[in-house]
Amino acid sequence: MHEELADFAVNYAVGKGADYAEARAEHSEGTAFSMKNGVLHAAGFEKEDGVGIRIIVGGAMQFVSTNELSKKVLRGMLDSAVRAARKSARIAARIDMSDAPVEKARYEVRQRVRSGEVDSRGKIEELFDIESELKESKVNIPARFFSLCDEVVYKYFSNSQGSRINSVIPYVGFHSLITICEGGQTAQRSMQLDETGGWEIVKGWNLPSRVLEEAKALFNNLKYGKPAPKGRVDVVAAPEVVGIAMHESVGHPYEADRILGREAAQAGESFMTPEMIGSRMAKEFVNVVDDPAVPGSAGYFIFDDEGVKARRKYLIKDGAINELLHNRETASSLKTISNGSARAMNYECEPIVRMSNTFLLPGELSEEEIIDDVKLGVYIKSFMEWNIDDKRVNERYVGCESYLIKNGEITHPVKKPVLETTTFDFFSSIEAVGDRVGYYAGTCGKGEPMQGVPVWMGGPTIKLGRIRLG
Repeated sequence: MHEELADFAVNYAVGKGADYAEARAEHSEGTAFSMKNGVLHAAGFEKEDGVGIRIIVGGAMQFVSTNELSKKVLRGMLDSAVRAARKSARIAARIDMSDAPVEKARYEVRQRVRSGEVDSRGKIEELFDIESELKESKVNIPARFFSLCDEVVYKYFSNSQGSRINSVIPYVGFHSLITICEGGQTAQRSMQLDETGGWEIVKGWNLPSRVLEEAKALFNNLKYGKPAPKGRVDVVAAPEVVGIAMHESVGHPYEADRILGREAAQAGESFMTPEMIGSRMAKEFVNVVDDPAVPGSAGYFIFDDEGVKARRKYLIKDGAINELLHNRETASSLKTISNGSARAMNYECEPIVRMSNTFLLPGELSEEEIIDDVKLGVYIKSFMEWNIDDKRVNERYVGCESYLIKNGEITHPVKKPVLETTTFDFFSSIEAVGDRVGYYAGTCGKGEPMQGVPVWMGGPTIKLGRIRLG
């Protein structure tokens, strides 16, 4: 884990004049396999070691990283970083870090079946089992892509304020992209699964049945789907649709670095301002959180990449804007403390403000009760595409598996219903919230250079009353 080198880097930087220094030493190892149209497409076996170091000198920040792990390399790299920071301090705006407790901790996500002990043939067989299941079906699927991966990340964090944190987090992931043809029409469906844990999770996914179920739903939609009703109708959105809306229209605009303008030329801006905290977005039964401590989740961690202990953040509480996502830099700028939202893709990247697992909390109604209350509407179970503007206001979701609701009953499939609205109308239209939360995995992209980190997004089924559908 190169703990000694990480501690050396921190102490050396301070000795050279850094006001603050932190280092993340990482070791990761894993495998990845992919299949395209029944043929094994690629196989990857990876082990990687490196360290990322961040320093502040006179209010100027520098970040450096390397996979050449020697004290000689670290000295040369840090000498250059300190010189560059001193020069930047003459002209750059001052950067400060909010206060944070000194943490000393060690934690690990346990694997019941260690992914590293499952041989490659066993992993590849999972893909062939999916291919076999799809071939036996009567669904025309001319294009099929599947990938399956696993990774264990060992991380050690050290900073000049005395924090020392060790973590071991194993990941497993699956992605599929299938194309369905029926009656001269085509449609695609993408599915992503990511969790923290061992190979027992992959076995529990039952991938052949899961992918086949998605293929059949897409086939039925193409064959029997009818146009959606136009204008304002009730829309019942299932957890997958709710999840992408929570991620895109709550999580991203509540990132404090985006609000402060750092992301403006990269991933966009935000409609949010600090002065909006406390203002109402929805009815009092609407609560949206970002919580990295959900067991087994893709975005799981106990301490963030600045050594701050993570906690559940209530972004929307009782229908009102409640708090933002912060790292130590943005928290200092806005005169608060970090809530543990700093993440880096790996040792090569600086930690920036990121989501973990962002979801709507459950209400009291079952999905059946919500649907029973709809006279005319559309039930959107999954989506095939989405779009949102740079400020996270104007948004659009195109349904994949969708059905017409008439007098409280699910009837025929609906083809590509388009939910086009604004973030404010979406939340003000929520009239009912279901009692079961569903989670869906994603890879959230942000930063320059781009960093992709694993996240969950989700929520229960909700009813949007009289919202525009196209």
